[in-house]
Amino acid sequence: MRNSESQIGASRPLYPLIQPYNYSMMTVPGDHVLYVEECGNPNGIPVVVLHGGPGGGCSPGMRRFFNPDIYRVILFDQRGCGRSRPHASTTDNTTWDLVADIEHIRKELGINDWIVFGGSWGATLALIYAETHPTRVKHLVLRGVFLMTQAELKWFYGGGAAAFFPDDWANFAGLLPLAEQNDIVGAYAKRLFCDNEDIQIRFARAWTEWESALASLEQSPNRGSVPASYALAFARIENHYFVNAGFLREDGQILKDIHKIEHIPGSIVQGRYDMICPPHTAFRLHEHWPASRLITIPAAGHSLSEPGISSALVTIMDELS
Repeated sequence: MRNSESQIGASRPLYPLIQPYNYSMMTVPGDHVLYVEECGNPNGIPVVVLHGGPGGGCSPGMRRFFNPDIYRVILFDQRGCGRSRPHASTTDNTTWDLVADIEHIRKELGINDWIVFGGSWGATLALIYAETHPTRVKHLVLRGVFLMTQAELKWFYGGGAAAFFPDDWANFAGLLPLAEQNDIVGAYAKRLFCDNEDIQIRFARAWTEWESALASLEQSPNRGSVPASYALAFARIENHYFVNAGFLREDGQILKDIHKIEHIPGSIVQGRYDMICPPHTAFRLHEHWPASRLITIPAAGHSLSEPGISSALVTIMDELS
């Protein structure tokens, strides 16, 4: 058994925010149009950034992990979220559609292979993409690992995380009749996809705020209400994926297929106190993946913005340059 690393290098600040040098609305099969942006060095090392959720969308801050003189950074909003259209749509929106979209973007941009950078659901998608197209991936940089298993969903929606956040859980699960609280994901699906928009928004906000409450080690006392537009895309798309078990052929598929990427190097950054994606999942991935290294951040939760996680990711990208 290989040991994980507890620290990595000295603390590194994020790079200054840069503006895209190119952006487009890219049409893909299924009547979806994706927002795609490029920033940094047009002749630099290509890296594609896969955001979380599913349904979270990318943000300008995600550009700040990469030296703009070294990297050609490609960010895009996955189907149905962010600036992609149609908004909050779950039609023709599956894991395999997203994998095909990543390949479509790579080909459209004339890239042979690239570094794949993703956190949470973005880590899930990065691993599945790499297992599907291993010759197109030079390195995987993952944060807050989620393997899309029933055990992980049970932890987050079946009472595991609730033991640490009973007040937030009461707000989340308490919107449902007691008889339906044994299947949170299914019960929320009925409301998120009902015909009443007010009910959709109410439950979308609750779904999104439950996850947001657990994202960082230190919670903000002034979280406020999530915008309805963001909440609808995030909650509907994420719920759609979870109801369908990530559209994978079997539970545990990612680890069963890990041999397909055993030669691809990977860096895994994991917060010790991640309540959304607990560390044992990242540890299991590391154990099964010979070419990986695991960096555990001692005082961090799940969020990309946790100082220790941000610093580790910048350090890794600097090393890869």
